[in-house]
Amino acid sequence: MSAHMPDTERAQAYPFLSEVAEIRRRARQHIANGAVTVNYAADREVVLRLLNEALATEVVCVLRYRRHYFMASGTVAEAIKDEFLQHSQEEQAHADQLAERIVQLGGAPNLNPQGMLDRSHSEYEEGESLADMIEEDLIAERIAIESYREIIQYIGDKDPTTRRLFESILAVEEEHAEELASMRADIVRGDRGSASGDGISNSPGELQ
Repeated sequence: MSAHMPDTERAQAYPFLSEVAEIRRRARQHIANGAVTVNYAADREVVLRLLNEALATEVVCVLRYRRHYFMASGTVAEAIKDEFLQHSQEEQAHADQLAERIVQLGGAPNLNPQGMLDRSHSEYEEGESLADMIEEDLIAERIAIESYREIIQYIGDKDPTTRRLFESILAVEEEHAEELASMRADIVRGDRGSASGDGISNSPGELQ
């Protein structure tokens, strides 16, 4: 391409160049907006609110799993403690990913302890016995799964990056729920074979 080609002739020969130039112009004009470009189709404020609510949900899960890790005791608990710890670490990784995405969209991660439970979709329930702990974790995971599925449906194609983030987190939460359901079923079977159990009132299938 000749450097001395007139602008009109260049535009006719290479129409895509004007589009690239316009994209670059807009990028420079809105450079302070980070990942939010002019064609960002989602409602940014709503997406940021959902991201911060998910962030609170993950932080609450981290704290609950950590407590269960330290509080679980007994022969049976030794095999389960490692799962609590691993789940806690994975939830923390989710929280970090969500915080990073919030910043990319020009927001601020809300990690203020005040109001954390109000923002979280799941509750912080400690549980007394090992069976209670597993059950509370399973309930919380199922709540997160339902919430994240709804968020994914809401976002759709309007913000593919955020949607993929929630999809990746959802896949891990589903793994957590499956593992917890299996643990709970094992404990229920063990309790039925002994005189002193943890006293779970529900049948294994009710929360699976």
